[in-house]
Amino acid sequence: MLIDDGLEILTEAQCEALLSSRTLGRIGVTIGGLPAIFPVNYAYVDGSVVFRTGPGAKLRAASRGIVVAFEIDGYDATLQAGWSVLVIGRAAEVTDELELARLAASTLSPWAGGSREYYVRVEAEVVSGRRIVSAGVGA
Repeated sequence: MLIDDGLEILTEAQCEALLSSRTLGRIGVTIGGLPAIFPVNYAYVDGSVVFRTGPGAKLRAASRGIVVAFEIDGYDATLQAGWSVLVIGRAAEVTDELELARLAASTLSPWAGGSREYYVRVEAEVVSGRRIVSAGVGA
């Protein structure tokens, strides 16, 4: 659905397709009342964003069931077009043994060095997306 001169609201199905097609995004958590955003590689599994992490802010947010934001995007500077998908939900550490075994057998592997032994799941409570479609380069 196009609104307001080139801004398209994506359907939930379009957002989920984009989430499934990528592996790198950003997780936003609150640290001392201030926003902090971290890059994570992830998988979109059963309607949730899942990533691996070590001890720190992301794991603390998960252990407390804090509401977080997760975003992915893409763009084409030449065409002046792009899109963004936002997932809002509660973070939770994955502790179920069967789920941990399933995730360990998946292709989800941390890109960053160091220990990333914990799995965090963000249950998608809100999924929204936007696409900017330029009326023309230089317009």
